[in-house]
Amino acid sequence: MDDVDRTLVALLLQDATRSYADLGAEVGLSAGAAHERVRKLRAGGTIRRTTVDVDPAALGRGVLAFVLVDSSAWMGDSAEAFAAVPEVQEAHVIAGTASVLVKVRAATTERLQDVLRRLYDIPGVSGTQATVVLETFFERPLDPRA
Repeated sequence: MDDVDRTLVALLLQDATRSYADLGAEVGLSAGAAHERVRKLRAGGTIRRTTVDVDPAALGRGVLAFVLVDSSAWMGDSAEAFAAVPEVQEAHVIAGTASVLVKVRAATTERLQDVLRRLYDIPGVSGTQATVVLETFFERPLDPRA
């Protein structure tokens, strides 16, 4: 990746609906050349997907929690089990006292409690420790130029 690619990715992170003509103008390329660069970034896996950033509260998922999951077994093969819980937005195998860290978005704290119960149904899960977020200062994507 060169500086032009990094700038294209940064521009797309700000607004993925920008036209190739606009992207090209920002980096000194034609629309066709910008399109080809973005196509290669997609084909190479640098750009994994294009998505929409939606307010979770608007979808009825206003409670955010990070949950440390303790286990009695290796959890590295449990991705599908965690993905089967729709409120789990992210799941990461981690080093430390816990085995997995999950990001959960639920409608209410009662629904969060239900999610915790369902996590206990995953084979190997022996405990959870949830931290409920009261306020988010900011969330940001990776800056490819940093």
